[in-house]
Amino acid sequence: MKALLYALLSVFSGSVAVAAEALAAKPAQASTAPDEITAVKGSNAFAFDLYQQLSSQPGNLFFSSESISMTFAVAYAGAQGETAKEMAGVFHFTLPPRQLHPALSALYTGLNAHHKDYELDLADALWAQKGTDFLPAYLNLIQSNYGTVFQPVDFKTSPDAARTTINQWVEKQTNQKIKDLIGPGVLNTTTRLVLTNVIYFKGTWSDPFNKEATEPDQFHVSPTQFVMTPLMHGLGSYRYYDGGTFQALELPYSGGDISMIIFLPKDVGGLATLEKSFTAAAAAGWIQKLAPQDRVAVTLPRFTTTQQLELSGALSAMGMPQAFSGAADFSGIDGKPDFAISAAIHKAYIDVNEQGTEAAAATSIVMTATAMRYEPPPIQFQADHPFIFLLLEKRMGSILFLGRVADPTK
Repeated sequence: MKALLYALLSVFSGSVAVAAEALAAKPAQASTAPDEITAVKGSNAFAFDLYQQLSSQPGNLFFSSESISMTFAVAYAGAQGETAKEMAGVFHFTLPPRQLHPALSALYTGLNAHHKDYELDLADALWAQKGTDFLPAYLNLIQSNYGTVFQPVDFKTSPDAARTTINQWVEKQTNQKIKDLIGPGVLNTTTRLVLTNVIYFKGTWSDPFNKEATEPDQFHVSPTQFVMTPLMHGLGSYRYYDGGTFQALELPYSGGDISMIIFLPKDVGGLATLEKSFTAAAAAGWIQKLAPQDRVAVTLPRFTTTQQLELSGALSAMGMPQAFSGAADFSGIDGKPDFAISAAIHKAYIDVNEQGTEAAAATSIVMTATAMRYEPPPIQFQADHPFIFLLLEKRMGSILFLGRVADPTK
């Protein structure tokens, strides 16, 4: 019987005011800017592929493609043959492994650097059965490129205690927002390896919403149904694009490195149509067309959502079934083809509200229109019906989080 490799993907977005070749004799080469750009494009392409795969599910949707890609890159480092080929296709790992891992490492390091205006932290851990021998080359690769912490535990005799230990680590890394990631019975005495990744973001709006302007109002979940929910209101200068059947708006966070981009269909029932055209290439083009507008009146729901996804079915359907089967080959991990991925669990949390620093709140008052001169009517961006959003790291253009709001009350 194959031992079980769990890819446990955990992620938190905080209060938002939010191969085998790799183990060969050839040394990894230093990361280059073109390699980093290629790696980011691949990660972004995977984000949209996964969104399309999951979009048929009803309701809200939220995940971190960055977290998922980074975690599976650690597993991919030990994949061989057809297993590696399938994984590379699904995750758009187009670079040779000796270039891919340094490129992802540079991205990881950049995202994980200290930021004075916001919090963005990533952490990886490898939880392995005590006494299991792993190839030194594999351990060196994941530790040097991803900072993966090696954590020995005892799945053979105490799987539930190991589960508790891992859950406690995840909870601590996510500021107590992600709890009980691994449910009872998920780990058992045949488990040999668990991979975890967490990503935590907390930022304040560059132009925060005035909390006093928030009031309960209708959010139209469909053309014929609505729910009552707090809607935030603001007037300011934003980068905006009118796409004909939809609007796009950039809401930057303090510091300007990260922004939320919202894609809002003009028709209340237009989300499904927008999603059909929502590809990596299309979204990149829309984002490039965002242009500064002096006066945009923004309405946005205040919402909090938590979502847990089991991704093995989706990833298999996307083209990598072997990794989850008895034919899996992860012999680059311990020299033997005795691992298979049995579960890929991803949990995401986001809280979107008005909050910002006192200084930023004062700035929003300054932007109030002057009544002494004529101003053209502001552009109306009224997100009172379902929309798509993403969080973008602008230095490299990396999508950190992607999702949709179908019902802000859920």
